[in-house]
Amino acid sequence: MSNLSRLYSDRAGKMRKSEIRELLKVAQDPEIISFAGGLPSPQSFPLTELEEISAEVLKENGPTALQYGTTEGVLQLREDIARQSKKEGMKDVSAENIIITSGSQQALDVVGKMFLNPGDLAIVELPSYLGGLNAFRAYECNLAGVPLVDDGMDVDALDEKLKCLKKDGLEPKFIYVVPTYQNPAGVVMPEKKRKKLIDVANEYDLLVVEDDPYGKLNYDGHHVKPIKAFDDEDRVIYMSTFSKILAPGFRLAWTVASEELTRKMMICKQAVDLCTNTFSQYIASEFMRRGSLDLHIMKITEMYKPKRDLMMAELKQHMPNGYKCNEPGGGMFAWVTLPEGIDTEIMFLDALKEKVAYVHGKAFCVDGTGGRSMRLNFSYADPSLISDGVERLGRVIKRNLK
Repeated sequence: MSNLSRLYSDRAGKMRKSEIRELLKVAQDPEIISFAGGLPSPQSFPLTELEEISAEVLKENGPTALQYGTTEGVLQLREDIARQSKKEGMKDVSAENIIITSGSQQALDVVGKMFLNPGDLAIVELPSYLGGLNAFRAYECNLAGVPLVDDGMDVDALDEKLKCLKKDGLEPKFIYVVPTYQNPAGVVMPEKKRKKLIDVANEYDLLVVEDDPYGKLNYDGHHVKPIKAFDDEDRVIYMSTFSKILAPGFRLAWTVASEELTRKMMICKQAVDLCTNTFSQYIASEFMRRGSLDLHIMKITEMYKPKRDLMMAELKQHMPNGYKCNEPGGGMFAWVTLPEGIDTEIMFLDALKEKVAYVHGKAFCVDGTGGRSMRLNFSYADPSLISDGVERLGRVIKRNLK
């Protein structure tokens, strides 16, 4: 058999598998209780209404909905998202500022393609979303982490890091943040700090990439405007998705940016696909225009909040003394840090023997830290499995501490 690895590009040779995707393969065993993936509950999918809307779209717009579309996306869906973006505080947003992408991962890839040369530097959170890290690493860049505190990225530490980098003649291309119910840590950056982050970006003339998949999954009624709402210099690229609030199988997400950035992103996207799934765009648009999306988000939050509460209660009961976990006010994840003496990457194989899975903390940390931490998802598993899974995990941790 031919060995074609010698033909791989340098870039392909440096690409890493997504640890989360690999863990999901392991967790396919029906006996394993998986807290590993960032999966919505399949019970949250509005199957009956989507079936009805799909039939209506085929009847009313079938030839168009099944045809190729424009790279930037179906106009009526972009108009729907523009109206929603204005309600959330973003200024002067129209369809011309919006691109529909094949999931947020494509949007992250487009940002990497558009801004990163080999050896370039980008700033990320510590810990940060693994999918974002992998998207940027594919373009052979360097990533510098800024620690999270209880209310998001430490903006003072960011300012200090940028000063040091400037002294060394290094200029990052952008700051990547997940400011609302952050993945993996679940923290929220308050409005005052969001404004300060914009001030820092203005001072150092940097782009801000704001990734917001979870902002609408709010369990405690505390809403914060997106960073994009405070962007007066068109330096924020905002991205969000239907994957967590409708159905991930639609592969629909979107970006909001200046018209100049949007035009360039559209050209970069064309190298990957000519258009995002047209049929699902028409379905999502009709779902929004009926007013069903807001109602559906309410149903999702009513479904997930008790699961969050249950996981917090079970952690208190089964985790060892000295563990840390801030209760997330929304989103899908709990970030657990264990006492000294635990390496969650090594412990993972032991957890599989107990038929429970998680994502170890090192996967999210560009500086190799996070060895005592793990990310647990509470949205996917049924309540009875959450209780059983945390109990199993507690046994594994106590055994490894000994």
